[in-house]
Amino acid sequence: MSSSSSDEADEVFDELVDEVVDNFIDTIIDGQTNKPKRRAYIERDRELGHIRLCNDYFSNNPTYTEDMFRRRFRMNKPLFLRIVDRLSTEVPYFQQRRDATGRNGLSPLQKCTAAIRMLAYGQSGDTYDEYLRMADSTSRLCLENFTDAIIQLFGDEYLRTPTAEDLQRLLDIGEVRGFPGMIGSIDCMHWEWKNCPTAWKGQFTRGSGKPTIVLEAVASQDLWIWHAFFGLPGTLNDINVLDRSPVFDDILHGRASKVKFKVNNHTYRMAYYLTDGIYPPWATFIQSIPLPQGRKAQKFAEMQESARKDVERAFGVLQSR
Repeated sequence: MSSSSSDEADEVFDELVDEVVDNFIDTIIDGQTNKPKRRAYIERDRELGHIRLCNDYFSNNPTYTEDMFRRRFRMNKPLFLRIVDRLSTEVPYFQQRRDATGRNGLSPLQKCTAAIRMLAYGQSGDTYDEYLRMADSTSRLCLENFTDAIIQLFGDEYLRTPTAEDLQRLLDIGEVRGFPGMIGSIDCMHWEWKNCPTAWKGQFTRGSGKPTIVLEAVASQDLWIWHAFFGLPGTLNDINVLDRSPVFDDILHGRASKVKFKVNNHTYRMAYYLTDGIYPPWATFIQSIPLPQGRKAQKFAEMQESARKDVERAFGVLQSR
């Protein structure tokens, strides 16, 4: 009887031991399976990337000319250096720092070059790894911080609606050109989207067979684009874009600056834009005369179509860059 009880106790003990061991092994296996893998460190020699960049474009005797710089960076060198200087002075992310070992990090030139090249060519950050010695994730982070910094530093000056002084200057220019009350010309252009996802091509493609993105802009004679509405699919025409545009938001919400001018002894209190024939016949749009009859009508059509080319010239400058 005692022998039988001892065997049963040994059997229960063995089962308990096996259960504990199995649970311990399962815990170790699960922990190894769920344990995140460390990223492999790659010594890219970032100092070499900075030296190469400086020798190519920013030394006293650079390898590439000013024209090549403008073509590749989509801007002239003084403008680029001005942006780099502002960012490296006022934005902590673009200030070169030393790591825990005392080694210099990526330079402001490398970070800004990565962001500008990605914007200019629409390529991934991995494209510039070999040249700038910068990982894809770092390049994308540079682009994100670059766009935020540009809006923060330059938005109040360049990404704004006209102030009262700007508006008066535009009105004075319009009056000198024979159009009192005119504050610019408005139009749309289609920008080809080379990297459009396949699933979206039908939405962004119209008669040309290529996907495009629409840009609506208002430009003055000096090619100042003070209104830009960008991002709508290329299947929309100018009227569809206008229906979605915020160009008249200030007027609708009572924030627009007061305007007053006279034409033929009649006082008007709302400025207007020069447009082509597709826009609706609103009081804020002045169009040409399709079939002008008589010298006055012909002269007006000639002057209107000439002044309206301001926005077309602005589009040409954008496309040439």
